[in-house]
Amino acid sequence: MAAPSSWLESAWQYLIDNYSELQLVTIGSFVLHEFVFFSFGLPYLFMEIAGLRKYKIQNKVNTYAAQVKCLVRLLFYHTCVNLPLMGASYPIFKYMGFTSKLPLPSWKTVVFQILSYFILEDFIFYWGHRVLHTKWLYKHVHCVHHEYATPFGLTSEYAHPAEILFLGFATIFGPAITGPHLFTLWLWISLRVLETIEAHCGYDFPWSPSKFLPLYGGAEFHDYHHRLLYTKSGNYSSTFTYMDWIFGTDIGYRKLKALKEMGDEIPEPVVAIDEHLTNGKCENDQSKQSLLCD
Repeated sequence: MAAPSSWLESAWQYLIDNYSELQLVTIGSFVLHEFVFFSFGLPYLFMEIAGLRKYKIQNKVNTYAAQVKCLVRLLFYHTCVNLPLMGASYPIFKYMGFTSKLPLPSWKTVVFQILSYFILEDFIFYWGHRVLHTKWLYKHVHCVHHEYATPFGLTSEYAHPAEILFLGFATIFGPAITGPHLFTLWLWISLRVLETIEAHCGYDFPWSPSKFLPLYGGAEFHDYHHRLLYTKSGNYSSTFTYMDWIFGTDIGYRKLKALKEMGDEIPEPVVAIDEHLTNGKCENDQSKQSLLCD
């Protein structure tokens, strides 16, 4: 950075003196990801277990078995999918000019790259997510993520391994084409994790980012998506709302929000198992619903 604080420079120098760049990109990124993910995600799980309802979007609470299942599978997916993916990304980053050396990048560069990554990720994620909601891919891949119709923070990364790789491309695309500094990469990983956990947290607080950040989706926006499965769910974007608005995939959500603002009674989900799509797998008690989605 233009004038970095001495402690930050000293800490960074220690890292690059004692660990190889490959170790920092793989093990370092993995440790950072796990720390941010569980530090921010577990409190939402504890809030659900404790029965905190004031700002909860849905009344339903996941069972203890479902919560444990999510946690156990996440540890497996993170170790066996995320960690190898981080290692495999390093040669691409390096080829594009990636570095971990001092000096650290300027804040102007960091902010510009992070904003660019969010925009690129959201665009790619939107289209990839829509593809995953086609019948075959939903039935065989994406339905795993939708096992939790009432999401909580940790469910943000609960998905089929194929989906982790498929949509993970959206996350690494920005860094892969720009070859950022390791500091920027780590900040991007942290912010992306915080964003996806918040979107799946199941709570709509007065201080939620969507209350003061224009075009930001947040928990209420994405929670609607989890209550509506299959091909008509809508709200496909990961971070922002403009892609769904442009392509009309947020119509049901906007109708529902308008009813809530007018104080009208909100229709309950209509439950009907679609065996053609689920084939008895990836089902939950809200397997197919209609919340003004037509």
